[in-house]
Order: sequence, then C-alpha cells, then structure tokens
Amino acid sequence: MANPRRLRQRRGWAFGFCVGIVEPLLLLVTRRRWRGGENIPVDGGCVLAVNHVSHLDPLTCAHFVYAWGRIPRFLAKAEVFDVPVLGRIVRSAGQIPVRRLSTDASLSFTAAVAAVDEGECVVVYPEGTITRDPDMWPMRGKTGAARIALSSRVPVVPVAQWGAQEILAPYAKRPHLLPRRTIAMSAGPPVPLDDLRGRPLTPEVLRDATDRIMDHVTRLLEEIRGEHAPGRRFDPRAAGVREIGNPHARARKLRERRRS
Repeated sequence: MANPRRLRQRRGWAFGFCVGIVEPLLLLVTRRRWRGGENIPVDGGCVLAVNHVSHLDPLTCAHFVYAWGRIPRFLAKAEVFDVPVLGRIVRSAGQIPVRRLSTDASLSFTAAVAAVDEGECVVVYPEGTITRDPDMWPMRGKTGAARIALSSRVPVVPVAQWGAQEILAPYAKRPHLLPRRTIAMSAGPPVPLDDLRGRPLTPEVLRDATDRIMDHVTRLLEEIRGEHAPGRRFDPRAAGVREIGNPHARARKLRERRRS
C-alpha cells in the first residue's frame, strides 16, 4: 500500500536509516487502520498532540505521520540521547531532547518553538509519559503543547492512537509481534485556539488550551475504541502516582525483597 502523500523535504541520513529499518518491520507485523491524515498540514510549522500508550507508539505514530508526507520531530526524553549509537541517530534525525522534571525542561520548549517556526512538524505527548489511567484513557495533560502552539501561532492537530500497547504493554520488556495487531491512528482538525492567541500565557490560558487539546484527543480515541471515556480525566498527581517512570516499579522491588 503506497503512502497517501509524498515527502517534500529532505529526510537526511539518520531519518532515512530509521525508515529503512522500521517501516518494513511495521508493515510486516501490523495492520493499519488510519484516518484523518489529511488534517496534518502539507507543510509549515505545526504541533501534533498525541496520546501515549506504549514505548512502541512513537514508531507507529511516526509511521503514520511520515506516510502523510511529514517528518515528525518528537520531544523525546533526554535519556535516549545518552545511549551510544542510538543517541547519535535520534539527534541527527532532528528529535528534541526533554529533561523531564528538571530546570532544563525550558530548553526543550525553546527548541520546539524554534522548530515549528522553521516549518517543522513537532509531535508532543501532552501527558508527558505513558498514561497511568487504569483503562488507558488520556490523562490530564501538561501545558507544553499549548505553550508551543500559542507562542508560535501554529495549529495544534489532535491525534489519537490505539493498538501499540497490544504489541508492547506499558513498561514490558518483551514485545508480542504475532499475531499481527491493528494500529489505529486518527487525526482531527486543528483544535480551536484562536480566541486565546495574543493573550498573555497565564496559567489559566494554558490550562484552558490544554484541556481543549486533551478533549479533542480523547474524543478521537473514543471513536477508535467505540467506548466513552470517564467523565473526569485521570490526574496522577492527585492520585499519588509517580509522574514519570514505571509506576509499578517500587511495588515490584518490595515484592522481590520480601522473597529474598
């Protein structure tokens, strides 16, 4: 099946290397149920706001975005950039490091704004990590995607994805490649934010914009799953769940200590 749009920009060696390895593998082990890709701008700066269900879903999301003629620039956790060889590849592929829960987090915001101002397609996971919601619905979002979009006056395209967690469950180490799984991707029209543009980026404005973004992503996921999301979005901080890393790691370590 041919990609619906042709790529107009240069891939570069690193992104081309990744495409050559990842795309054939995904075509082999997944089925595609894609819709709404025409909502991704053909060119120009934009932010794609995407829900996060698996460590694998950056690859399945990139497959979707690339097929619609754009090279995705992900905000990726900085630890990936420190891995030998892999770090050089993702850096050369134009990905943007994020040092989560640190004073250096503002540097990623500056880099993301610069990227969209240069016409790039920047992918942001507003949740900041794999969802902690028990039923894997989108969580309460962080304000990064809204801040980038409102600072740059670029559109925010909501994207929902589902299926990658069946190949690689959250924080699992072994993927289940067979039988082939269906990867559902759905992009919606840009989130209406024009009434907030030009206003000071107060916490209230950023929270309003973020809630709108998460509402649109959640509605797209409801359509994919054929279910209704909970009336109140899961908030890990209010629930006392750690914000990054494996939320079950501490409990597992305690169980291991008891057994030893």
